[in-house]
Amino acid sequence: MRMQTEVIIGSLKLKNPVLVASGTFGYGDDCRDLVDAGKLGGIITKSLSLRQRDGNPPVRIVETASGMLNSIGLANIGVEKFIQEKLPYLNSLDTAVIANIAASSIQEYCTVLSMLEGQEGIDGYEINVSCPNVKEGGLNFGTNSAMTAEITRALRKLTRKTLIIKLTPNVTHVSEFARAVAGEGADAISLINTVIGMAVDIRTRTPKLSTVTGGLSGPAIKPIALAKVYEAAQAVKIPLIGIGGIMTAEDAIEFLLVGASAIQVGTANFIDPSAGVKIAEDIVRYGEQHHIASVKELVGGLHVVKGMSVVESWL
Repeated sequence: MRMQTEVIIGSLKLKNPVLVASGTFGYGDDCRDLVDAGKLGGIITKSLSLRQRDGNPPVRIVETASGMLNSIGLANIGVEKFIQEKLPYLNSLDTAVIANIAASSIQEYCTVLSMLEGQEGIDGYEINVSCPNVKEGGLNFGTNSAMTAEITRALRKLTRKTLIIKLTPNVTHVSEFARAVAGEGADAISLINTVIGMAVDIRTRTPKLSTVTGGLSGPAIKPIALAKVYEAAQAVKIPLIGIGGIMTAEDAIEFLLVGASAIQVGTANFIDPSAGVKIAEDIVRYGEQHHIASVKELVGGLHVVKGMSVVESWL
C-alpha cells in the first residue's frame, strides 16, 4: 500500500512534505521545462520586497567545500511586477504557492503581505527575517527575538492564511525565537536560513564575495540545521519545516525524524531542478520498504535517551 504523504501546515494541505526553498526555484516559471512542479508539495517564491531590488554587485556566488556561499542581496522584481507577470503562471500549477516576503521595516512587511492577500493563488506566506546578505532589515530583525515577535504579531492580524516565519541559525538558542513567534500566532517555523560564512582568494588576498561575507548553504550546514530543528521541536508544538543541505531522501527523512513536518530543498535545485520531485518519490519508496503507512509516523520519530542532550538544559 502506498504511503500517505499529505501534510497539514496551518490551514494549508500539502500533497507531500517536499517544498522548494525560496531563491532556488525562481518564481516557478524558470524551471517549467525542467520539472513537473505539480509533483512537489509546494513552491516557495523568490523573496518579494515592496520595490524591485537589484541586489549586491558581483561576485555574489562562490562554490565551497560541500556547499556554496551566496550574497545575492534579495534581488527581486518587486511585488507589483510579481503579481502582474509571475502569479498567473503559478496559479496554473497543481501545487501550493507560498510567497516569501523580505523587508527592511515592519510596515514594508505589512504592505507587501496586504498587496498579496487579495490575489488568487497565494496559499500562504513565509516571512524572511533572517537573511544575512542584506545590511539593513533582515539581519537585525532575525537576531532579535522581540522584533521577530513584533513582526509576527503585526502580520498575523492581516491574514488567516498559513503564516511561516523563517528563522536564522545565527543566534545562540533558536528555541527562544521559536517560542517568540509561536506565541504570536505563527502557523509554522522554517529553519534554518543560511549560516554566515566567507571565502578568501589567497592569490589576490581578497574576499571572493563582493560583500566579504555571505550565506553558506548546502550539505556543509546539514548537521547545524538538524540540531536547530531538533532544538525548536523540543520548544514548540507548531509544525516545523526543515532546511539545510537536503540533497537526498535520506537527508529529508533525517529532518522528519528530528521533528520537521516538512522540508525544503534548496541548493540541490541548482544542480538538478527536479531534485525535489525525486526526493518526494524516494520518501515514498522508503515508506513502502519499511511498511510506514503515513509520512506523519516519521515526524519526531527519533529515539533519544532523555537527559543525554545538551539541548535539554537550554529549554
